[in-house]
Amino acid sequence: MTTNAELLKRYRAVLPSFVSPLHVEPISIDRGEGSHVWDVEGNRYLDWFGGVLTTMIGHSIPEIVAAVQAQAAKVMHTSTLYLSEPMIGFAEDVAAVSGIPDARVFFTASGSEANDMAVMLATTYRGSNEILAMRNSYHGRSHTAQAITAQSSWSMAAMSGLNVNFIQGAYRLRSPFRDLDDDAFTAACVDDLVQMIDMGTAGRVAAMIAEPIQGVGGFATPPDGFFGAMSKELANREILFISDEVQTGWGRTGEHFWGYQAHGIVPDILTFAKGVGNGITLAGVVARAEIMDCIDVLSFSTFGGNPLSAAAGRATLKYVLDNDLQGNAKQMGERLTARLGPVIEATPWIAELRGRGLMQAIEIVHPGGIEPDSATTARLLDAAKDRGLLVGKGGLYGNVIRMAPMLAISEAELDDGIDALIAAIGVIDGEH
Repeated sequence: MTTNAELLKRYRAVLPSFVSPLHVEPISIDRGEGSHVWDVEGNRYLDWFGGVLTTMIGHSIPEIVAAVQAQAAKVMHTSTLYLSEPMIGFAEDVAAVSGIPDARVFFTASGSEANDMAVMLATTYRGSNEILAMRNSYHGRSHTAQAITAQSSWSMAAMSGLNVNFIQGAYRLRSPFRDLDDDAFTAACVDDLVQMIDMGTAGRVAAMIAEPIQGVGGFATPPDGFFGAMSKELANREILFISDEVQTGWGRTGEHFWGYQAHGIVPDILTFAKGVGNGITLAGVVARAEIMDCIDVLSFSTFGGNPLSAAAGRATLKYVLDNDLQGNAKQMGERLTARLGPVIEATPWIAELRGRGLMQAIEIVHPGGIEPDSATTARLLDAAKDRGLLVGKGGLYGNVIRMAPMLAISEAELDDGIDALIAAIGVIDGEH
């Protein structure tokens, strides 16, 4: 039997040094079923991270497996150069649920590529290379996506053909405006937006891109209506709004199908990826026809919307809608916060619990302030794993535990995960 330790040795020998496994003693996930996974040594875990919010519904869902198997038996790849019914049908499905009028859909292979395409559309449509992005944001690994990412620990490339300005955003805990109430906080950030446009740009900005809830940034969550207030200033200047829904889409936040809907707006451009294929490589961009069609040269996508991915996407979306997984995300998210809330309040080294639905996080600090404590975060991550729960890590300083249970999680499974996390917190609490 192959062991986790053997695989780690091979991993480090052949993969680049800039990628690394999550845990001190990493595991190899061999198989999964529903909310659970098993490693190669037979240990079972509750999966509350889903390969970074990508296995969104659950592992080995029969309806999705059947759809992928049926398509794989027919044809696995054609590209956008051919009339693929799965791709066209899925584009119709996405356009219908996007909320964007007269929508056009372009499929890509990753969220990075989707955000890259969204910026290309905006800069071409507006004839400008100026972009506004949010502090603490993360939009991907491509050269363009790195240019609009505001996290030094994730930024590989500082040079870009874009002129990017970063404005105050969702990460309230470390904002200079953190002591303000919701309305005053939003107003202060809008003032910062206006000042940045007036002082830091040439006046013709192409777009502002934002995650409704910042994913890699530690699930930083702005007040409802935050981006709606900003969009009024953007509309006055004809600046497009790009909503990066790579992690917030498809009902994950519970209260809404898309993260942007918490803000009373409809974006000009929307990007999606991660969970839409429930583990299959699939991403894309949605925009109004007038914006999407501003590209007037030949282009195509080799892997975007290929039949296998599209079949997975259609089956995943149908399962989400037929089983009201958005409603389940809301109900289970409320249960999660209700049970964890008192524990967080009583723990001096946890600054806050934040997020929406089944997209929740806790930020870990040194007691008595908000100084980040990444070492304790790592210990809590492993303490949870030792108790059969897999969660993620993120945040600007690596001090945030990210929780993203499967959208189809049951109440019993949720309680098991909460119990494991509370027990892990108790272990770390005993070390302080």
